[in-house]
Order: sequence, then C-alpha cells, then structure tokens
Amino acid sequence: MTTTVTRPGPRHGGMAQQQRRAALLLLSPWLLGVVGITLLPILASLALSFTDYPLLSSPTFVGLDNFSTLLFEDERFRQSLVVTGIYTFVSVPLQLLFALVLAVFLNRGIRGLSVYRALFYLPSLLGGSVAIAILWRQVFGLDGMVNKVLAQVGVAGPDWLADPRYSLWTLIALNVWMFGSPMVIFLAALRQIPAELYEAAEVDGASKARRFFTITLPLLTPIVFFNMVLQFIHAFQAFTPAFIVSSGKGGPADSTLLYSLYLYQEGFGNLRMGYASAMAWILLLITALFTAVNFGLARLWVFNADD
Repeated sequence: MTTTVTRPGPRHGGMAQQQRRAALLLLSPWLLGVVGITLLPILASLALSFTDYPLLSSPTFVGLDNFSTLLFEDERFRQSLVVTGIYTFVSVPLQLLFALVLAVFLNRGIRGLSVYRALFYLPSLLGGSVAIAILWRQVFGLDGMVNKVLAQVGVAGPDWLADPRYSLWTLIALNVWMFGSPMVIFLAALRQIPAELYEAAEVDGASKARRFFTITLPLLTPIVFFNMVLQFIHAFQAFTPAFIVSSGKGGPADSTLLYSLYLYQEGFGNLRMGYASAMAWILLLITALFTAVNFGLARLWVFNADD
C-alpha cells in the first residue's frame, strides 16, 4: 500500500508566506511597544539598580551598595514597608468584603440593577485619578464634610490628614471605597451559579446562611482568589492617593509614606535614580513572592470543579 504525500504548490506556499508577513506587519506596533516601552526600560532599570545615578550626570557602578543601604541602613525604607503593609493588608480584605456583600445583595434581582451597578462601579473607575484624591483631601480636611457631619452631633473632629494617628486610615478608607471593580466581577460570577443547586438545598431544608456558606462561597473561591491577587498587587503599587493627600511628602511623620511614593521621592525628588531602581526591583520581588505564596496556598481553600 503506497501513501501519497501532497505538497502545497508554489501558489499555496506563497499565500502562506504572505499571511505570515501580514500578521507580522499587524503585530509590529504591539511588538515595538513591548520591546521599546516595557522590555528595554525593565532591563535599563535592572542595570541602573547597581549604579549611583544622580540623573544629571553619568551613572557609576556601585555593585550591591544600593540594596545593602536599603535593607540595613534606610529607616524611611523600612517605614514605607510598614505603611504599605498596613495599607494593603487592611484595605484589601475590607474592600473585597464590601464588594462581595453588595454583589450578593444586587444579585437578588432588584429593580434598576444596571443603575446600581454603574453607580457602585464609578468609584473604581475614578478612584486612581487626581480629582478623586483631591476630593478625598477636602472630605477629610479640618473643615471637610466628615468634621461637619460630626459637628452636627456635637463631636469636634480632628484634622484627619494632619494627625499621624488617622492619616493612613483616610487612604485605607479611599481604597475600600473603590470596591466597584471586584464587585462587578463577583456579580458576574454569582450569575453563573446554577439555580438548581439552591433549589436542591432549599428542598433539603438548608437555611439562607447555610446555602451561602455551602454553595455560594465555595463556588466563588476562584473569583475571590482572582480579585485578591489583583487587588493586592494594585495596593502594593498605590501612589496617587498618598501623593495628593500628603502633598507628595508622605506626612505627617511619614504616616502615609507608601512604598511607591518613597520610590518617587528618591528617583525624581532627590535625583537618585539608581537607588530608586533598586527599590523598584525589591518591590517586584516582594510582589512576586507574595503572589507565588498565594498561588501555593490556593489549593488549600480554592474550590476546584474537579474535586
């Protein structure tokens, strides 16, 4: 028995080559962007992290001096880590909790769902903007809306932004307020849960609370994990609220000195670009390590459909 191998003729081969060229031509803007805007700056920052680069003169190689200074000598670096840690590990869980509660409420089929969804999503859409940060500064100022409301009940509110005991909590409140994005994702996931599961549980006499903890929450754990990873990464990189609220200083007493704000101060305020590049790579390593730990622990609590 003989097997006949059909080879594409010159015409077909020429058409395939033309299609490859067309694909490369269409992809070339994206490829140029990845190489020129992402890859090359990443490699440049890695190289600069081993130099003393005052931005106005040529960089000088210093080896690991920037990293050793950051880890063992820089008190403000350690303070920025503490502030960022408190900001991240307090605001993100509260944000996800608010998002989940509101998503469950909206999933009950209330009238005007699209309007509520848009209103709740709006803070997330505008939350990283300068305008919202300025608005937040006015709300929590000494004569802001919060203190005016407290004055109505006879309470003299503090200057929330000028008091180190409260200033960071105003930033935490702002991040919690931006719950719209995870809420929309939770709401979409809730719509995908089969109604038959709830009907079967109701027939078995399960209460609403039991149905939530035995059906809704386990099936939502992959979405909880997804939102958690994204929001933690976003919180680690938070910059605009701290910059606007503290006028770029991280005060008072470095109480709002988020990591990215300190990086900005060193790179563009003190013109220590090599030092700032080392900080950027430490932040990358911290974020990557935290994300890797989350993925490692996910198998212990994230529900898998194959289980």
